Amino acid sequence: MKQCEVLVIGGGPAGLSAAISAAKAGAQVTVVETNAKAGGQLVKQTHKFFGSKEHRAGIRGIDIVKQLIEECGELGVEMMLNSTVAGIYQGKTVAVDVQKSLTEHELVRIQAQRIVISTGAAENAIRFPGWTLPGVMGAGAIQTMCNYHRVMPGKKLLMIGSGSVGLIVCYQLMQAGAEIVGIVEALPQINGYAVHASKLAREGVPIYTGYTITQALGDDHVTGAVIAKVNPDWSTVPGSEITLDTDMIACGVGLKPLIGMAHMAGCELVFDKALGGWAPCHNRHMESTVPGIYVAGDTTGLEEASTAIEEGTLCGIAAAESLGHLDAGTAEKWIDEAWGRLGRLRTGHKGEDRVNAKNKQLARYAEYTEGRN
Repeated sequence: MKQCEVLVIGGGPAGLSAAISAAKAGAQVTVVETNAKAGGQLVKQTHKFFGSKEHRAGIRGIDIVKQLIEECGELGVEMMLNSTVAGIYQGKTVAVDVQKSLTEHELVRIQAQRIVISTGAAENAIRFPGWTLPGVMGAGAIQTMCNYHRVMPGKKLLMIGSGSVGLIVCYQLMQAGAEIVGIVEALPQINGYAVHASKLAREGVPIYTGYTITQALGDDHVTGAVIAKVNPDWSTVPGSEITLDTDMIACGVGLKPLIGMAHMAGCELVFDKALGGWAPCHNRHMESTVPGIYVAGDTTGLEEASTAIEEGTLCGIAAAESLGHLDAGTAEKWIDEAWGRLGRLRTGHKGEDRVNAKNKQLARYAEYTEGRN
């Protein structure tokens, strides 16, 4: 049985930040990451962050993750890569499946004193005739193939959904040489940041607001797509169909928190559309309703990478303080500062919705713990 003070499940921006802040305070930290490289979504974000200097504005995501990984190394954080948590059990015992090679696996048991769950989010899928054809995939999957694995899965892209992820992926694939045949959005207006949509509009990319996809064309792979205008009741308008020539259809229709580990651990969940669905509730220390288990990043609700970094930092501080590595006064000061930065991040585009959703999580945590006591 391997012993660990702070075990971080998920090596994305939230998990790495939690590891850094806990290790800085003197805690012994292990990060378990299912991929061959830590960094989560940052490993494929070639665009520069925008916002304030304190949140690394002007730095590309791929460079931010390098900074975080280097800092983890300097602080002595143990990184278990190609490793997947198979289960969380009573007493904070965690089973980890470590992939040694393509055919060899080892099951490692870890006894943790504190656990940070930062497993991120998964892409939503939509169903339509032809949705299982090769060439139909999530927007994030296409971004991973292009930016991380350097594989272009097609030449002509149709994006379903105009959220910021979809808009960014379109621009990045266009930079890589793909043609963007259109962006389809069922709502009457663009759903993502205007700055991303404006770049695409200036390049002449057609944006079909008030439209949806009705069919993917092709026999053994995508060769085209049919889109149609939608009525207020979401039915399609007869005769409004447009056929587009494409060999890639990306579904950029949102994400949902990956809550499997939190649910298995017994964390109380709360539902809010602004969070992306069900997510574990928590207190100001990002501690879940299971004492000693903390949650951070998209696992707690869908937001930006900068927000995930701040929530991860909160987790690391709180976990270290609970283990006696920080005095309560210092920890509370740093936690207040982190919440101040989070407040500044949760302004602007859909900021009010995110603030209300987070307040709902905090309130549900208070209700649950009061009822338990």
